[in-house]
Amino acid sequence: MNFIDKRQTAGVFRLRRFMVEEALKAAEILKEEGIHAELINVHTIKPIDEETILSSLKKTGCGVTCENHNILGGLHSAVSDVVTDRYPVPVKAIGVHDRFSEVGPLDYLKKLFGLTAEDIVRAAKEAIRNKQGGFRD
Repeated sequence: MNFIDKRQTAGVFRLRRFMVEEALKAAEILKEEGIHAELINVHTIKPIDEETILSSLKKTGCGVTCENHNILGGLHSAVSDVVTDRYPVPVKAIGVHDRFSEVGPLDYLKKLFGLTAEDIVRAAKEAIRNKQGGFRD
């Protein structure tokens, strides 16, 4: 039987494309540090699978959304609506934070917009700190 230490877990919600690969890499990095990441593949925003999201958040106590576009009106907004109404927990956003895009090689753009596995790891650790009472600005 596998027991999850709720203090060291984070739900990671991802949508598609290269973010799947980055989320999988982040889960491996977190695992090496003793942090369990439950990965959920959210294949549609509307309708959003509220029950799966809530089930994960009840196990983990926090989450990170990962999307390769603007977080406003996307996956993070949809998950935040579910969380706010039904189970308030910390949820961090990996995605484009309301700014104009640029054109360039994918690796450059991932670093520019904070869409790498390392960025997901940082967000997960911050979400874990937040659920443990360490909210920061």
